Amino acid sequence: MIIGFYVNKLNFNVEIYNSIILIFMQHLFFGILFLVLLVSCHDNKIDRVERAFYYWKSGEYSLSDDENKCLDTLNVKKLYVKFFEVTHDETMGNIPISKNRLDIYNYEGKNEEVNSNVVPAVFIKNEVFIKSSKSEIDTLISNVEFLVKKYKREHFSTKNNEIKEIQFDCDWTLKSKENYFYFLREFHKKSKIDLSCTLRLYPYKYRSKMGVPPVKKVTLMCYNLMQPFESKSKNSILDIEELKSYLTVVEKYPLHMDIALPIFSWCYHYQYDQFQRFTNLNAGDLKKIATRKSSLWYEVTKDSVINEVYYRQGDKLKFEEVNQNTVQDVIKILKSKVQLDKKSTVILFHLDSNNLKSYNYETLGKFYTSFSI
Repeated sequence: MIIGFYVNKLNFNVEIYNSIILIFMQHLFFGILFLVLLVSCHDNKIDRVERAFYYWKSGEYSLSDDENKCLDTLNVKKLYVKFFEVTHDETMGNIPISKNRLDIYNYEGKNEEVNSNVVPAVFIKNEVFIKSSKSEIDTLISNVEFLVKKYKREHFSTKNNEIKEIQFDCDWTLKSKENYFYFLREFHKKSKIDLSCTLRLYPYKYRSKMGVPPVKKVTLMCYNLMQPFESKSKNSILDIEELKSYLTVVEKYPLHMDIALPIFSWCYHYQYDQFQRFTNLNAGDLKKIATRKSSLWYEVTKDSVINEVYYRQGDKLKFEEVNQNTVQDVIKILKSKVQLDKKSTVILFHLDSNNLKSYNYETLGKFYTSFSI
């Protein structure tokens, strides 16, 4: 009888203990879940936004009055300027093309700081790294370094002509990753210059497969989410649902990350249902010569010539642009889905008089300030 009493009491105590453990674990689970939800819903902010533009034209010699005024009004002190591109030729090997001759003249005495904060940018086609041997890449490193320093010295001469950063733009793939990363590592060793590179959304999401480039920082490109001809019904510059599908990674990217946003438009020109060219028609030009057939598609209503391009009546035009509401939606998504650094550069692509017609200065300014709100 006494033994039975102690056994029952022991069983009772075990039941109480198990109940306490169960309650504790439930509270712990819900506590952790609450913290996870709190963090995932937290609105990230960039406390200090450095304002910048890309300048991606070729063969230009000076900024227009509108472009200079934009920099001045928005207090932008940093420009990422495409110096040249590199392509692979079967006969000549790796060669520079689409060279830039821009000189930033002193606009009302206010451009000296912009001039001294020009970041050389070099676009290298993916095929360069697929088709090049290590020795050819070593030669490429020397040639690119020489040209960058030459262009900087000749076209952006200032009191302090030091190159603080070079940015490389390459849509690397699994086939080119090893050679591209080798190029970045060896370029830094040779030049002793801090490097950054562009980061598309695919390698951002699939970083374990695509690798993390050996640079000091990356710029997340929030545009050109798909190949231009991939979908006739989607905007290849920026599709919100497509963007969201890549921003599902919880972990912070292992490098400092800046942000690039689109403020450009382009137009696919078709004749007899055959693609002819990309043109720089803006929304105003489009209204003068075409009628809308769907959200993205237009039909030319009269024979017209705009910017030396001839449009026939009946030609089809797919016009892609990004309006201010879409850009603001992107900013909100980035702040909720991406762990942003407290000090980052926000770069608008790109500085061009034609692009500036679609946005006023207040709107452009909000693209920067919205990251800090």
